[in-house]
Amino acid sequence: MFSRIKQEIAVVFERDPAARNTFEIITTYPGFHAQMLHRVSHRLWLWKLYWVARVTSNISRLITGIEIHPGAKIGRRFFIDHGMGVVIGETAVIGDDCTLYHGVTLGGTSWQKGKRHPTLGDGVVVGAGAKVLGPIEIGDGARIGSNAVVVKSIPPGATAVGVPGRLIQPKKDGPDAHRKVIAEKMGFDAYGVSKDAPDPVAHAINCMLDHIHVMDTRMEKMCEALKKMDLVDEITIENLDSCEIISTAEELSRLEEESASFSTDENPNKNHD
Repeated sequence: MFSRIKQEIAVVFERDPAARNTFEIITTYPGFHAQMLHRVSHRLWLWKLYWVARVTSNISRLITGIEIHPGAKIGRRFFIDHGMGVVIGETAVIGDDCTLYHGVTLGGTSWQKGKRHPTLGDGVVVGAGAKVLGPIEIGDGARIGSNAVVVKSIPPGATAVGVPGRLIQPKKDGPDAHRKVIAEKMGFDAYGVSKDAPDPVAHAINCMLDHIHVMDTRMEKMCEALKKMDLVDEITIENLDSCEIISTAEELSRLEEESASFSTDENPNKNHD
């Protein structure tokens, strides 16, 4: 038992840079308190002392603000950061080395008996405010972004963001020749998403825009061919501004660069002491 407690304390040091010493963790960390009390309530639940187990769980909720049903199964080295508002349902299963932040719900979507809460594999991280609902499986090493609502299973190592939760596809090393030509013609990056946190919706829209640009090129060639055959009058296609969908982070970075450039142009002879 003491070795298990040492593991839980060591995990706090690994995942929370604010932790300073063991005494502070034992006396002030609600996530640690909730886990220790859950170990007790879960053991009582297995002994079929259901009422006593629920009372112990409620006491833990009053003290920590974290509600863990006594029937939930939790693995080793589980860490709840801050913890306020975390809810873990009766049939939830959490693997080893998982991390949950405040406001996370591992909830059910059915009133029927049986398995109705999610199963988290090993090494899963669930961001603040995320809702993982239903008897779904979250693969080992998966990541769920803050405030995401996940109602479908996630494969191992994947990342889900948004409402409803969508998988983020890793950005490729570079565009192929087709996308590169389009990007150069239109004057923007065809991927249209930040490198660190790509937006799956923006990615899908940008793929549609790529397709439209290809159709536009073919239309121009058709018009040129019809003009040579004297079948149509002069056709002029106006140049359009970029209609790329970009992420908030990338847009902010671009605005900062433009602002810095404008400031330099305004004061070319400014003396920097």
